[in-house]
Amino acid sequence: MRVSDLFIYPLKSGRGIALPSAEIDAFGLPGDRRAMMTDPDGHFITQRELPELARIEVRADASSLRLSMADKETVVSLPSADRRIDVSIWKTIVSAGLADDDSNRTLSQWLGRDVRIVFFDDDARRTASAEWAGDGTPVAFADGYQILVTTTGSLKALNADLEAHGEGSVGMERFRPNIVIDTEEAWPEDRWAAIEIGGIRFDLVKPCARCIMTTQDQQTGSREVPNPMPAMGRIRMSADRRVPGPLFGWNVTPRAEGRIAVGDPVKVLEERPGGWALKVRHRA
Repeated sequence: MRVSDLFIYPLKSGRGIALPSAEIDAFGLPGDRRAMMTDPDGHFITQRELPELARIEVRADASSLRLSMADKETVVSLPSADRRIDVSIWKTIVSAGLADDDSNRTLSQWLGRDVRIVFFDDDARRTASAEWAGDGTPVAFADGYQILVTTTGSLKALNADLEAHGEGSVGMERFRPNIVIDTEEAWPEDRWAAIEIGGIRFDLVKPCARCIMTTQDQQTGSREVPNPMPAMGRIRMSADRRVPGPLFGWNVTPRAEGRIAVGDPVKVLEERPGGWALKVRHRA
């Protein structure tokens, strides 16, 4: 098994960037989900409620974000440390850097609603769930954990079910992973408790329950495209009440720092006895 793809998403719910290699630190892949849209009250906004975010292309450097959408482009500079706003992301409140007023007005005009751009800067603090990832593991604006891992064998199996029901097929971009592992087998990640890439241990801490974002084209935001939800409902429904819903991919916490690259071999360090419980599909 080898790493087939690496991605970061500098703006939460914006377009991803493919990388040939990436540093790994306690937050995951540097630059991943370090900026986010919020409403004026600081509540986070994603493609779930604003599909147009899929149309925003992002380029990031140490001091700014370059955002483009159709024929429009703007550069958003990182704010000074004292320009801050408390933002809510799921059940946590984070003190985040707040972009300048002109940038916020520009993005509001693009998206047709009042939005703010915020940054997970050096003064921001947030941790993943201690129940799943252990104490004190930092996370930026990802939904809950540092890294999302998916496998090509699992996507192939999902598409086989979709195609068998005449429902088309979907690409891996629908699931917005950070690390994609090339596998012949379907769903081996359900058994993996820990893997090693580039000498770094990655613990698979929690399966990823999927939402409406997987039904959206990741270039246009359209939902008039093949939908993976029916297939996940047939073959990937969690039977564990702690993580209800359809599952695809695993949330991962890195336990060391280093560098990984496309083509790196993947070694299974520990397995999870019994894998993850799924609901049994009853045939009519």
